[in-house]
Amino acid sequence: MKLRTAGTATAAALVLSLAVTACGKGGGDEGSADGAKKIAIGIKYDQPGLGLKEPDGSFSGFDVDVATYVAKELGYKAGDIEWKQTPSAERENMIANGDVRFIVASYSITDERKQKVDFAGPYLLAHQDLLVRADDRSITKAADLNSKKLCSVTGSTSAQNIRRDLAPKADLQQNGGYSECLTGLENKAVDALTTDDSILAGYAAQKEHRGKFRLVGLKLSDENYGIGLKKGDTELKGKINTALKKMVSDGSWQKAVTANFGPAHYKNEPAPAVAD
Repeated sequence: MKLRTAGTATAAALVLSLAVTACGKGGGDEGSADGAKKIAIGIKYDQPGLGLKEPDGSFSGFDVDVATYVAKELGYKAGDIEWKQTPSAERENMIANGDVRFIVASYSITDERKQKVDFAGPYLLAHQDLLVRADDRSITKAADLNSKKLCSVTGSTSAQNIRRDLAPKADLQQNGGYSECLTGLENKAVDALTTDDSILAGYAAQKEHRGKFRLVGLKLSDENYGIGLKKGDTELKGKINTALKKMVSDGSWQKAVTANFGPAHYKNEPAPAVAD
């Protein structure tokens, strides 16, 4: 008798469990374009103006705005997004392993990277540039860095490009992060900082830095930022491209550029043509 009662109770619990699961799945699917309840998106956590994790745990930046807009067009609300920190060296691995659905993280489109991942976009055309003190008018071109102190992060290809091709006598100082370079620039320990102009503008636009620095306005390279996704996922790529085109056409793209880079007087390029 006890065995029969236990069996009946177990069966009832199983039926109830299946019913709850079915109801839960339906609720989670509602509104999402691909049937998933959440979407994991890779961004940078340490790039002001592009991808930054704020002290209160929220996220800000142009890449965050782009990713949020794209996710919305795919059927996800802001609360459905799981932001994942995406270091540059781990981007391809995180896509291949399925840790993220796509990555929006100052991810320049290159032929080498396209061997491993696909790209939607581009959504921003950046250029390598120099950031100097606002009152320093001695640096107007890369050659002016000869015999001056140039700062960048350890392993930066941007700084090496200048040393190799444009200012071989520049005194290159390498630090662990751009914030250290900014401190050195403010304190006159270095004369210039180099990386993509979008990254430089993001730092210069921070409240504590406004008015202290200026971008020289050089275009030392072309960096087309794309949204990285798993190679061969043509369906998702097409949907993201459609979302990016809409973001440009409805004015949201320019609004995000102005909000995130405007305080640095960043002279951005027009929105690049999104690939079909």
